[in-house]
Amino acid sequence: MEPIRNKTVAFHTLGCKLNYSETSTLSRLLESEGFEKKEFDELADVYVINTCSVTDNADKECRHLVRRIQRKAPESFVVITGCYAQLKPAAIAAIPGVDLVLGAAEKFNIVQHLKELSKGDPARICSCDIEEVSGFNPSFSLNDRTRTFLKVQDGCDYNCSFCTIPMARGKSRSDTISRTVATVRQIAARGNVKEIVLTGVNLGDFGKGPDGMGARTGAAPGPQIVAGRNAASAAHTFASIDPTMHTAGEVDAGMDIAEGMKRTQESQAEGVRLANIGMTERDPEDFFGLMRELDKIEGIDRYRISSIEPNLLSPEMIEWVANSNKFMPHFHIPLQSGSDRILGLMRRRYKRELYVSRVQLIKRLMPHCAIGVDVIVGFPGETEEHFKETFEFLHELDISYLHVFTYSERDHTRALEIKPVIPISVRNERNKILRNLSYQKLQYFTRQHEGQTRKVLLEGHVTTPMMEGYTDNYIKVTTPYRPEWVNQVIDWKL
Repeated sequence: MEPIRNKTVAFHTLGCKLNYSETSTLSRLLESEGFEKKEFDELADVYVINTCSVTDNADKECRHLVRRIQRKAPESFVVITGCYAQLKPAAIAAIPGVDLVLGAAEKFNIVQHLKELSKGDPARICSCDIEEVSGFNPSFSLNDRTRTFLKVQDGCDYNCSFCTIPMARGKSRSDTISRTVATVRQIAARGNVKEIVLTGVNLGDFGKGPDGMGARTGAAPGPQIVAGRNAASAAHTFASIDPTMHTAGEVDAGMDIAEGMKRTQESQAEGVRLANIGMTERDPEDFFGLMRELDKIEGIDRYRISSIEPNLLSPEMIEWVANSNKFMPHFHIPLQSGSDRILGLMRRRYKRELYVSRVQLIKRLMPHCAIGVDVIVGFPGETEEHFKETFEFLHELDISYLHVFTYSERDHTRALEIKPVIPISVRNERNKILRNLSYQKLQYFTRQHEGQTRKVLLEGHVTTPMMEGYTDNYIKVTTPYRPEWVNQVIDWKL
C-alpha cells in the first residue's frame, strides 16, 4: 500500500447508535493520519463497513455493499468490522472484494492494519476469541448529527437466549466516571454540541472496568453475601428482595449470581482500600453516579439515555431525571415480551410486575415523559395466547411507541433449542399487529401535548427545504428550513 497520506476513506454504518459512535471515532483516527473523508457513494481509496448482528440480513447487506464498491471502485480497499465481523470473520473474508476483516479487539487498530495491506493479497482476518476481548475504547460521534452519541459502556454479561451480542462484543465493561467526565468536557469545549445521547450495549451495567473485574472504585459496599452459600440459595435471596426478578432456577443464572458475589467482595475490598488511603467520599462508580456527575458539567444542555434494562433502571434514577434540567424526560426500556413464561424462556431478568412498576413511577413523576419499548414477536414457544398477553399488556401500558423486532434464528444461541418454532408468516403478522399498535400509541401520546410549548433541538441540512428536531420528551417536529435555527434549542408550540 502507498504511504498513508493523500488517501481517502468512506464509511457505512449498519445498526445501532453504538455503531455510529464507533464509526465516527474510527473516522477521526484515520483523518488524524492524513486520510480525507468521503461520502460512501463517492470514490475513495478505502471503504470501511461497520456491521451489525441484530437483524437477520447482516450477511446480505454486507455482500450487497461490497458488490457496490467492486462495481465502482475495484482497486479500492474494503474493510469490514463490527459485530458481524466478530461473529463470522471467515464468511466475510470469503466475499469477493473484501481485503480486511477486523474483530472486536482490532477495530481501533485500523490505522496499523491498513499500513500492512496490499491489494490483491488474500483477505486478512484480524480477530481473536471474544473471551480475550477486555479493553474499553471510548467513542463518540461528531459532525455527523446535531446530537452526539457517546459510548460509555460495551459488552454484556446477560446472555439472553436469543442474543449474539455477548459473542460479538464480549463481557460488560466501561470506562471510569472520571475519564467519562473528561471526555464529555472535551465534547463540550467544542461549543457546538447541545445534546449527548449516552449509549452502550447494557447501559445500566456501567461501572465494570475494562478488565471485566469491576471498576466500582468509589462504590458503597454492596449487600453482604454469606460465604459458602450456594448459587441457588443466593438467587433465592435476590428474588426475595425483588419478587419480580426471575430466579436462578427459572433462567439458569447460577453463574451470574456467583459472579455477582465475587464482584461484591471485590467492591468491598476496594472500598476499604480507598478508605485507608484517605480518599474523599464521592458518587458510586455506577450509572447513577455517572448521571449525577454529568449533570454538573457546563456547556452541555441535554442528555438522553438511549436504552436501559428495566431491572437496572432504579427508582432513584427515575426520580433524578424527574428533577433534572439536563436529563430529558424520555426512557427507552426493553421489554421483549409481555408474557412471564416467554420472558423466562428468553432468560430476561425481570417479570411483568417490575416493568409495570417502572412505567407507573415514571408517569406519576413525569406524566409528559416519553417511554419507548423494544419487543420481539415470534420467539420460539410463543403461542397465540402468549402473544395476546403481550398485546394486551402493551395496549394497557402508558407507553409512547414500540420498536418491534421479528425473531430470527441466531447460531449458537439457546433459543435454537426451544420448541415449537413459530412459522415466519405468523411472526410477520404479529409484527404488523404491534407496529399498528405502536402507531396508535404514538399518535395518542403526541395529541396529549398539542398546544403545549416545549423545547425543541432543531437540526437541518442546507440540501433540503425542511428541518426537523425533537422536543425534550421526544416528539418529532418538522418545519421549513431556517439556518439560524440549526443546532438551537427553540421554545416550540406543538
